[in-house]
Amino acid sequence: MSAQTLLLRALPVALAVALVGCGLSRPASDESAATPTLAPSNVETGARDDAARRVTTVAPQVARSLPPAPPAAILAEARLAGAMKVSRNAAPMPMLAAPMAQPWPGAVNTEHYTHRDSNPVQLASEQPVSTFGLDVDTGSYTNVRRMLEAGQLPPADAVRAEEFINYFDYGYAPPADRAQPFSVTTELAPAPWNPGRELLLIGVQGYRVPASAIPAANLVFLIDTSGSMDEADKLPLLKASLKQLVTRLRRQDRVAIVTYAGSAGVALPSTAGDQHATIDAAIDSLGANGSTNGDGGIDLAYAQAEQGFIPGGVNRVILATDGDFNVGTVNEAALKTKIEDHRKSGVALTTLGFGEGNYNDAMAVMLADAGNGSHHYIDSLQEGRRVLVDELSATLLTIAKDVKVQVEFNPAQVKEYRLIGYEKRQLKREDFNNDAVDAGDIGAGANVTAIYEITPAGSDATRVDPLRYGKHDTRTDRSGELAFLRLRYKLPGHDASTLIERPIAATPAREASARLRFAASVAAFADALRGGRYLDGYDYARIAALARDARGDDPDGYRAGFVQLVNLADGLSTRSANADKPPLGDPMPIAPGIGLR
Repeated sequence: MSAQTLLLRALPVALAVALVGCGLSRPASDESAATPTLAPSNVETGARDDAARRVTTVAPQVARSLPPAPPAAILAEARLAGAMKVSRNAAPMPMLAAPMAQPWPGAVNTEHYTHRDSNPVQLASEQPVSTFGLDVDTGSYTNVRRMLEAGQLPPADAVRAEEFINYFDYGYAPPADRAQPFSVTTELAPAPWNPGRELLLIGVQGYRVPASAIPAANLVFLIDTSGSMDEADKLPLLKASLKQLVTRLRRQDRVAIVTYAGSAGVALPSTAGDQHATIDAAIDSLGANGSTNGDGGIDLAYAQAEQGFIPGGVNRVILATDGDFNVGTVNEAALKTKIEDHRKSGVALTTLGFGEGNYNDAMAVMLADAGNGSHHYIDSLQEGRRVLVDELSATLLTIAKDVKVQVEFNPAQVKEYRLIGYEKRQLKREDFNNDAVDAGDIGAGANVTAIYEITPAGSDATRVDPLRYGKHDTRTDRSGELAFLRLRYKLPGHDASTLIERPIAATPAREASARLRFAASVAAFADALRGGRYLDGYDYARIAALARDARGDDPDGYRAGFVQLVNLADGLSTRSANADKPPLGDPMPIAPGIGLR
C-alpha cells in the first residue's frame, strides 16, 4: 500500500482528533478551566433588617438540557488514532488529553435563597418565652419537590420547615362561629426520633368560607414576561394556571393584567370577572421577551389596584415571576419599603414563583411578607389549580391580620425547648403586645401548625448543660402546666388586637395521634434535608415509614406524594455520599459543578 493511500485514510481520523481536542480540552495553565464562574447577581444587597441574614447562591448545576456530547465512537476512534503512525517515517500522533469537563452554555444556576440558622435549643430556666408570627407560605415545599423530582437534593437554605408542615391539612376542628376567626388545638406526645423528648403541636384553623361567599374581588395579576419566562415551566404553565381560575370569576369581581419586561404595560384593563372570553384572550396573548423591569410593573399594578379598589372586598396584587428584577429599583430594602407603603392602602400582595435556574426565592418571599400576603411556588398545573382554585379563599381572603404566638414554658416541667421552623417570623418578646409590629396573616379556611420539640424536666435527653451559677429554683404553684399559650390577632379593618390565652397541661398522650405523627414526619424530613442536626440519627427510611403509617385519609394523594419525595431524597442522599468517587475505570475526571444524570 502506498504512502499516499495511507495518508488519505488517516486524514479523517486526524481531523476527528483535532476537532475533539479543540472542543473538549483546555491548556493546563488555564486555572479557570476547572472552576465555573457564577453569573453576577441582579440583586443589589442594600440595607438589611437583620445583619445576620444573607443571600445564598446555589452552586452551579447542570441544566436539564445540554448540547449533545461527541459520540462515544468518535472518542474511541480518536484515542486509537493517537497511537497510530501515518507512515514509518512520521512522528507519532499525540494521545488525546483527558478533557476537563466544563458547564455548557446556560448551565449555571443562580437561584437565590436567604440564609437563616435553625432555631437553637433554649433552656427554659434562662429563656422561658418564645414569640413568633404565624406563617401560611407553602412555596418552600413545592420548590424543593421540583428539585427532588429533577434528581437534585436542595440547598439547605431552600428548606423552611414551617412551609413544609403547613402544606398539609391536619383536620383541625373549625371555629363555632365567625366572631372568633379561628380555633386553637394543642397536643403533646413523645417525639418519634427520641423517646426522651416530646413534641408540642399548636394548630390554628381558620373558619371556612365557600368560594361563592367570598366578597367581591379586585385582582391585578402582575406577570413577568421577560425573555427568561419563555420556558415550558414558566409562562406557559402560568397561563394554564390562570385559566383554571377564570371560570370561577364572578360578575362582581374585577380582573386586570399588568405585564413587565423591558417596560411595564397593561395587557388587560380592569374587566368584569364574568367576561371570561375577554380575560382568556388577554391571557393567550401573553408572550415572553426583553429584560425585567419589575419595579415599573409594581408601580403600575398598584395603580390599577387602587383605581379598581372595592371597599370591603378583596383587593390584591398577585405577582408571578421566575427571577430577579434587573431594571429599575432592584435594591431589596427599597422594594420592601415600596410594598409596605402600598399595603397601607389596603391592597395586599401575593407572590407566585415559577421555573428554575434563575429563580429568586429570597426576593419573592420578602415581597410577600412585606405585602401582607403569602408566597407559593407553582411546579405543576395541579399545584396551580390547588393555589388558585381549590384554596382560593385561603389564598385571597384574609380573616385575621398580624397573628402572633407567644409560649411561656414552665421550667418546673420543661428543661429545654426548640421551635421547629419559623426562623423568618421570629419576634422580640415585647413585640407581642405592640400592635404596630407586623406579623403573619391567615386566610379563610387556612390551617397553620407550629411544633416545639421539648425535653421534659428529669429527662436524660438534654442537649444543653445548665449554668453552674444560674438559678436552679424552679418551684411554681402551677406545676401541672407545661406552658401558657397566648395568641394575638387583628380582625380585618381593625387596628387593635384581640388576645386569646390558655394553659397547656403537662401530661403527654401515651401515643401521638395520626395527625401529630404525620406532622412530625414532615418536620423531620425538613430537618433531614437541612443536615439532620436534631434527629439523633433518625433517617429517611424511618421518616417515610412514619409518614406512611400516619397517612390516613388522602383523597388528593398529597400525603402519598410526600412519602415518595422522602424515598427520592433517600436515594439521592445515598448516591451523593459517593459523588466524589469516580466510577472504576473512568478516565475522565468530573469537574466541580458537573454531575451525572
